[in-house]
Amino acid sequence: MIDPLQKELLDRFQRGFPLSPCPFAVIAEEMGLTEDAVLAHYRELKRQGALSRIGAVVRPGRTGASTLAATAAEDDELARIAARISEFPGVNHNYEREDALNLWFVVHAASNDALEETLAQMERAIERPIFSFPMEKSYHLDTGFAL
Repeated sequence: MIDPLQKELLDRFQRGFPLSPCPFAVIAEEMGLTEDAVLAHYRELKRQGALSRIGAVVRPGRTGASTLAATAAEDDELARIAARISEFPGVNHNYEREDALNLWFVVHAASNDALEETLAQMERAIERPIFSFPMEKSYHLDTGFAL
């Protein structure tokens, strides 16, 4: 269960996260807490599944190359293949979907050539084709949600 302080930590800093060498110290000062307390709350939120990650959201195309990718995996192989894909740098999560292509993920790399090489390495590692769906047009979506 999320307590009121944790809710405030999620609400208040999902946008406008401090750009500082010590962002958790800045948050602690703003909220009248210690840095250790802030970190403990975020760890607990992650443990509960209320928080998946803390990190920058970079506009596609501004820092290298990326693509939405998918592959097909049998039910009994899905967890193993998803874990293998997640081992690659540039993949921070993947999702199961109900379709023939049932495992979807985003891959980031320093350049288009590096992206293509990463996708080829992934195909070899999981021994199945990976389909790449590069972005054709960018739409700004604000994914912050008031809790």
